[in-house]
Amino acid sequence: MSTVDLVIVGGGINGAGIAQCAAAAGYSVILLEKGVVAGQTSANSSKLIHGGLRYLETGQLSLVKQSLAERRALLKLAPSLVNPIPFYIPVYENSRRGAIAIRAGLSMYSMLSKFDALGQFKSVPSVHWAKIKGLKLDGLKAIYQYWDAQTDDKLLTEAVVRNARSLGAQVLEHTKCTQIEHLKSHCVVHYQHQQALHKVEALAVVNAAGPWVNDVLDCVTPAVAPLPIEWVQGSHLLLDIDAADGILYLESCFDKRVIFVMPWNGKTLIGTTEIVLDEITGRPTPTADEIDYLLGIYQHYFPTLGDVESLKTQIIDTFCGVRVLPKQQGSAFDRPRDTLQQTTASHPHLLTLYGGKLTTYRTTAVEVLSWVESHIGRRNVLADFNQLQLD
Repeated sequence: MSTVDLVIVGGGINGAGIAQCAAAAGYSVILLEKGVVAGQTSANSSKLIHGGLRYLETGQLSLVKQSLAERRALLKLAPSLVNPIPFYIPVYENSRRGAIAIRAGLSMYSMLSKFDALGQFKSVPSVHWAKIKGLKLDGLKAIYQYWDAQTDDKLLTEAVVRNARSLGAQVLEHTKCTQIEHLKSHCVVHYQHQQALHKVEALAVVNAAGPWVNDVLDCVTPAVAPLPIEWVQGSHLLLDIDAADGILYLESCFDKRVIFVMPWNGKTLIGTTEIVLDEITGRPTPTADEIDYLLGIYQHYFPTLGDVESLKTQIIDTFCGVRVLPKQQGSAFDRPRDTLQQTTASHPHLLTLYGGKLTTYRTTAVEVLSWVESHIGRRNVLADFNQLQLD
């Protein structure tokens, strides 16, 4: 039986980032992915590398600051995959968030970005409002423009995996983890690959299986108690409507949420929703209510482009991502987006990740590496993780 330092279960952006970071630090790494790398949530996000302006409303300043630092890093490390893009916030006379609140939020956003080039924002003169084709002008009081970044989430994750492989990480797709034996000094990980059963000894195991994180814990012996979670589906619609030159940050006309109207492959992408699922069965698809919700908001702001029923005929693609959030009271929209890391005294060689954001995957990887180092010691560093270029 072979032995490695670290086994990672899950080939989404968090698992990929941990594999890259650990391999750069000199650890022997195997990543197990039951499907293909970036085949689920990490290919179905809103495609944004952003600080999370709306998180300021719930007081998540440290998360916003961290996310803005990671935005700055990824623009440098992955310039062909992460691109700056302007965002526009229209403010109407009946908007829940007035001009003063928006300016205050953008000022805080700029300060937390350390006033880098993308920290700048401005009020768009009214003579230019009509350049956002089709946008409702009745009742419009102001438009603010700020900056964040956009990426192809699947391509970014695949680039991270390629880099991890170049550093020696072994990445196995179409590989199911069937059992994790937690022993006194290490773990024995059993997995099925190419219709054959295998097992490997690992000094540490990281469970980064995303929505299936507790399914992996069900494979652990002796048993370990999972955290109670909820699956939150976020749906997106791609419309056969020519894209604008930037992203619109729109307040929902139905509730206090915000959605984005984004350019994607020359067309218009709308998202996202947040509905709690009772279970995950097969590939997630948007519900009829989600479609009506997104198109209702879009039609509210772009009334000349057709009613909801006619807009449905313009849908050329849909996709959904499923996120994991701690089970709590209140709406999914208001809950913290920090990544939770769980270890237990009874299972010291196993770390489980709950949640996480595309933007902050590198921060998560560094935090996990710190746990690995404290747990099994350091290795001879192969590369500086903070200097690894992605393409």
